Amino acid sequence: MAECIDRGLDEVRDEQETIRDYVEDLKEIDATLDPKRGSCARRKKKFETLASRFQGKKDPIHKHFAKIMLSFLAGLFVGGAKFAKIRDNLDLERWFRLPKSHERRIHGHRHTGVRIVQEGPTAVHALDAHASHPQPFTVDDLLPYRAARPPTSQTEAVNLRKIMRKARSKKNRAVLLAELGACLGISIQVTSMDDQSVQIASIRPQCSFAPIPAA
Repeated sequence: MAECIDRGLDEVRDEQETIRDYVEDLKEIDATLDPKRGSCARRKKKFETLASRFQGKKDPIHKHFAKIMLSFLAGLFVGGAKFAKIRDNLDLERWFRLPKSHERRIHGHRHTGVRIVQEGPTAVHALDAHASHPQPFTVDDLLPYRAARPPTSQTEAVNLRKIMRKARSKKNRAVLLAELGACLGISIQVTSMDDQSVQIASIRPQCSFAPIPAA
């Protein structure tokens, strides 16, 4: 049996050497995600340096490394040391578990729905408020927040949800197209849901749509 294993290892020895190099690269990437290895800004700079290095190589595996790293870059180092304990999706799921549980109990459905994501910046704090404030809230507790407003990202997400609901509805789709045409300064007349006829007009009314966030 040992001889068979040795022969098998000999057959893939060159490939193993290449894989060992990839493993060392992965260790470097993992080190940038460890809060014990330095400040968030320092680790982010190292992460970007590695992504640039991999991107400049001709090896498709390294290019794939760079593609994945750059796609995750925007969210990996958000919050600095505040979210250092959340290392992966499992940690994020554990942190999100209680608010999701509260949301399910509120509306009685197994799935929490998209509201907790789109309205998360304000909803999560409200759903989990009892963790730091077990007693009922009084007027004095809530008074400092009387002028609070949802962040722009939440407002944009809610507005986009309303637009997408109209787009999915056969009843409201024509209305949405008319509003969109008004925004673009054109007149869109829908003859049917399958066949749309577009007539261009010179009128350019003011657009009432909230800005849609970039993808």
